[in-house]
Amino acid sequence: MQGKALERFMKYVFMFCAFLSILSIILIFYFIFVGGTVDDGVWKFQGGIPFLMKHGFLKTFVGQQWQPSWKEPLYGIFPFIMGSIYVTVGAIVVGVPIGVLTAIFMAYFCPDFLYRIFKPAINLMAAIPSIVYGFFALQMMVPFIRGLKFLPANNGMNILTASVLLGVMILPTVIGLSEAAIRAVPRHYYNASMGLGATHERSVLNVIVPAAKSGILSAIILGIGRAIGETMAVVLIAGNQPRLAKSLFEGTRTLTTNIVLEMGYASGDHQHALIMTASVLFVFILIINGTFMWIKSKGDRN
Repeated sequence: MQGKALERFMKYVFMFCAFLSILSIILIFYFIFVGGTVDDGVWKFQGGIPFLMKHGFLKTFVGQQWQPSWKEPLYGIFPFIMGSIYVTVGAIVVGVPIGVLTAIFMAYFCPDFLYRIFKPAINLMAAIPSIVYGFFALQMMVPFIRGLKFLPANNGMNILTASVLLGVMILPTVIGLSEAAIRAVPRHYYNASMGLGATHERSVLNVIVPAAKSGILSAIILGIGRAIGETMAVVLIAGNQPRLAKSLFEGTRTLTTNIVLEMGYASGDHQHALIMTASVLFVFILIINGTFMWIKSKGDRN
């Protein structure tokens, strides 16, 4: 009887934890998209949707001027959206090929003595705080890129530097999950390919990697989520210029850095505009996670 009572009690504990997680998501949704506070006994909405309804969707999303302190303030976030896209695409270009190729090497080509060194090192990369990455880039990468003579004149704090740094930061995610996906492919796929006369390299690249493509794509998508949501590292090296960048060597400001730079002193519509910016970022993350779940479910069906 005591065992059954304990099982029943634990069942309700697990159920409570599950509902608590769901409640947390609902509250986050409400705060970001609707929100509100009581001011002088009057409930005032301050989330992303009320702000957009007040100031206009088109004017906000297409506007290229962010001037919250003007007499007639402007809250155009198009430069920030494009800044986030620029550095995320740059991170994909830098981090995804290196990450996937490293995962293939570690799964099928890496000697045991090197694996015992590489694996802990990659895990350590995942544990390093983002502000440390940013400080490293500020001290090492910014002067290096500024000093390259074959590049256009720049101060080193630009989209290129931020893209390279984010590409490095997503490596642990891409490598770890891609390697797990590659190792999850049944070994008899490789053995059958070798039995048919294929070389080791051809068996891995033409049989194992295609079989693990859903897991590798999932790793890439999670890496993109890490890149687009990064703040502290980017705020140090991206230049933080609230305008639309026209080249890789100009500074930019992302959605996340815009929030962290101005939320400390913002009030009124300015604060609501930053919450609206967070809601746009949240939609991006939802799209990325939805894509991840779709790819995972498609891979499971196959």
